[in-house]
Amino acid sequence: EGIEGRVPYKGPVGDVLFQMIGGLRSGMGYVGCGTIDLLRTESEFVRITTAGLRESHPHDVTITREAPNYSL
Repeated sequence: EGIEGRVPYKGPVGDVLFQMIGGLRSGMGYVGCGTIDLLRTESEFVRITTAGLRESHPHDVTITREAPNYSL
C-alpha cells in the first residue's frame, strides 16, 4: 500500500492467491482469530523494531512511482 510497482510473473493467479491465503490463515492462527471478523475486531496494533519496520516495507518489487506520503 502506498506505492505503485511491478513484480516478476510468478505463475497463475490461483497459485499466488493460495500462498496469500495460507499466510493470512497462519497470521490468524498466531493471534487466535478463527474468522476475518474476529481479526478485524480483536486485533491490536503493536510497536515493532526498526528491523521489523524495514521488513514490513515492500521488497522484491520494482517501484515505478512512490506515493507522496511514503518513504523508506
